[in-house]
Amino acid sequence: MYGQKKIFGVYGSKANNYKDLLLLFTTNLFIHLSILYDIGIIGGGLAGLANAIQMAKAGLKVILFERQQYPFHRVCGEYISMEALPFLQNELEIDPFEHGAIQLSEFRLTSPAGRQLIVPLDLGGFGISRYTLDELLYQKATEKGVTILQNTIIRQTEKQINHWQLTTHQEQTFEAKTVIAAYGKRTQLDQLWKRRFFQQKSPYIGIKYHIKYAYQPLHQIALHNFQQGYCGISRIEDDKYCLCYLTTRENLRKHQNIAQMEKEVLRKNPFLDHIFDHAEWLYDAPKVINEVSFAPKKLIEQDGILMCGDSAGMIAPLAGNGMAMALHSAKILSKCLIDYQKGDIDQKTMHQNYQKEWKKYFANRLQRGRQLQSFFGSTLLSELLVITTKNLPFLAQKLIKQTHGNIF
Repeated sequence: MYGQKKIFGVYGSKANNYKDLLLLFTTNLFIHLSILYDIGIIGGGLAGLANAIQMAKAGLKVILFERQQYPFHRVCGEYISMEALPFLQNELEIDPFEHGAIQLSEFRLTSPAGRQLIVPLDLGGFGISRYTLDELLYQKATEKGVTILQNTIIRQTEKQINHWQLTTHQEQTFEAKTVIAAYGKRTQLDQLWKRRFFQQKSPYIGIKYHIKYAYQPLHQIALHNFQQGYCGISRIEDDKYCLCYLTTRENLRKHQNIAQMEKEVLRKNPFLDHIFDHAEWLYDAPKVINEVSFAPKKLIEQDGILMCGDSAGMIAPLAGNGMAMALHSAKILSKCLIDYQKGDIDQKTMHQNYQKEWKKYFANRLQRGRQLQSFFGSTLLSELLVITTKNLPFLAQKLIKQTHGNIF
């Protein structure tokens, strides 16, 4: 819309001077502050945006708060199994293959010493960056009428008689009947709510790059082990690869900086050494996230705030793929909330249904992922896993199957 400025999700005529701009800002702000929304969503990642789209399509008034500005990069492996494709295409109305997604049908596992296993992926998946996918979901949510406030952080949540009051970092307040927390791995709200996992230091950090690399098959996703960590690499859109690895703060501390750690630890795996020698690195600096926690989390906080995606329980990397599970958790929650908002069930039943469905689809899968994770990052155990699965290929297929869900 040429010549117009978007303020709080509302377009208005371009102001001729600062007084007009201030009036426009105040008017739009008053409009939003005076609305009682059906749903308030804290966090605009996959789970938050998918919930927003689903509930806006059901006719609910939805407001979503995102602390960053779309589009932006997130630390993420950027692989989604095919279990999520029908939900994306049919319910969220987004076809990732129309936007450059790459189908992935083969899995490579390597050990620090250079042993490798290559097996087909039973269900398969596809690669697409969060930069692209989040932007597509954001545009779709806006199209469906969701109010999205970017560069906005929720600092306080207060329960009123029949709604929640949400206060931003700019001391603006908004009201919503129901609140979803889909802000990802951790925020200051976790500390404010005294969530148990937040009280314990997590030893893990995640590091991500986008690269160009000509030596890996387009249809293959690879997982390369190294001491105290593992690194995934797979093709995404625009002839790029996502390279994302998980390691420990102790590993980084011991080697003083990321570059030195990569040189002295990751590159001992000959496959990673080849990547670091031959890749074109597309970021000026890596994207890093600290304090990655895999501890179990509660689904409902503060007597009614509904946790979704990583906020509900950090997805163990080897439980399959967090992107598909975040989307699936949004489908489950939005169905429960729509039934509640329509008056088909009461709030207590809605909470029970959400917890029951979440446990049904994710509890065992996360547990298996945490068990499998113990084999990675350990030089001895990862060597043993590669040798064993190479000699017993049916075991490799079984393990892969356990880390992927069914089509939803």
